[in-house]
Amino acid sequence: MNCPFCRHDDSRVVDSRPADDGALIRRRRECLECGRRFTTSETSVLLVVKRSGATEPFSREKVISGVRKACQGRPVNDDDYALLAQRVEEALRLDGSAEVEAQEVGMAILAPLRELDEVAYLRYASVYRNFASLEDFEGEIALLRAAPSKIEKQFSNPTAVKESALTTHK
Repeated sequence: MNCPFCRHDDSRVVDSRPADDGALIRRRRECLECGRRFTTSETSVLLVVKRSGATEPFSREKVISGVRKACQGRPVNDDDYALLAQRVEEALRLDGSAEVEAQEVGMAILAPLRELDEVAYLRYASVYRNFASLEDFEGEIALLRAAPSKIEKQFSNPTAVKESALTTHK
């Protein structure tokens, strides 16, 4: 790391701390030439390989932008979007690969979006999977009905409903 003051190419790490929920490491460094201190940030890079073959860094903002369109007019707030984008990134990083296909990003969005809002899920899936007919929608709706989301399962169980009410009103 070059010193931003004297451009010397050697420094020592004085302190390291995780930041941004562990996604970033901040390091305080001291230049071995001039003795001045400076801060650097270190992150792991997750690249998305687009259909064209071009690569770009994974962007939570792009995930949020796409999901926001599907959720237009739905009762979803900014915290929900941020949490969904975080879950998508975590799911993609679990593979351990430094590069993921754009298709995988879209697939990783589907499950948390379904849990967030099934109408938004259906909108997103219709565009993402290129639904071409009414039968495509009917088939997806049949799948939604056949396999209830985690939220539906929780509220179909009377004990879970009582426990949920107790924890939300504390």
